[in-house]
Amino acid sequence: MRVVLAVLLVGIAGCGGDNSPDDGAAPSLPTVIPVKAENAEADAPKTKPVSEPNVPGGMGVTNSIGMKLRLIPAGEFMMGSPGTESGRSDNETQHRVTLTKPFYMGETEVTQEQYQKVMVKNPSQYKGPQNPVEKVSWADAVEFCGKLSAMPAEKTAGHVYRLPTEAEWEYACCAGTTTAYSFGDDASRLGDYGWFEGNMDLKTHPVGEKKPNAWGLYDMHGNVWEWCQDWYGDYPSGSATDPTGATSGSIRVIRGGSWGNDARFCRSASRGRSTPGSRRHYLGFRVLRSSIGGAAGGGVKPVEPSGSVGPQGASGAATRGAGVQAE
Repeated sequence: MRVVLAVLLVGIAGCGGDNSPDDGAAPSLPTVIPVKAENAEADAPKTKPVSEPNVPGGMGVTNSIGMKLRLIPAGEFMMGSPGTESGRSDNETQHRVTLTKPFYMGETEVTQEQYQKVMVKNPSQYKGPQNPVEKVSWADAVEFCGKLSAMPAEKTAGHVYRLPTEAEWEYACCAGTTTAYSFGDDASRLGDYGWFEGNMDLKTHPVGEKKPNAWGLYDMHGNVWEWCQDWYGDYPSGSATDPTGATSGSIRVIRGGSWGNDARFCRSASRGRSTPGSRRHYLGFRVLRSSIGGAAGGGVKPVEPSGSVGPQGASGAATRGAGVQAE
């Protein structure tokens, strides 16, 4: 999900030396800056799922509007990227994060069909019912989550939808891996897992056409940047539990890179940022459902396992990365 065509990017993540693109600026090549020893635990395993015998990573459900979600187990991981990672930016200080609760993550980015069902409109530039919705602001995404939560079947089942925090997003993207991408460190394989500058054809593409990560999530690398819940800010220097980002700010976090970015910006650890009111043709979102429940009620039904090709699941396996945002 980096370098975008100049006309593409209006904002991308960065801090410190401002190596990542901001609103109104095309992404620039990140400077490789080693993580300070006191801020990194380079020799530590990247992920370590907490024991959740009843919450297997990757188990899926379908909600009342036909949206598929994957169960993500609670656990801990090394957020950010090691100083040796190719293409990293200096805003990716590595630190240990613990997520104490499992959650459901949208299997794909929210599609135009799903957005229209809830919001009764489709602002996207690249039309297609299964294409990701884009040209939505942070507030638009939050409003969608609120309206979806208030739908009768979802409300009856006690389901609450929201944007993922930046930590939840990266943890779900990594899916137990420790490499630059959820499939390893080899950027030449990115085309098998996502739409980016090297294969995008100057537009978005239907979700779910590429390979998923080990937890059954599609398009975590590329297609469109994805809004996160957090205000953008520097990472903590030490470990964190259930972090929610900066307490205040003027720009929001976006993740995953887009169809207009090169591979560096599609890494798992790559951070982007955008003004909350931005509505760009490379900027969408996926939802998180914070309630963990059975298949009863709310029109929820189990989804077959994805049969994903790639790294192993919660027990940890392969990749980890950083990236840059759009807008």
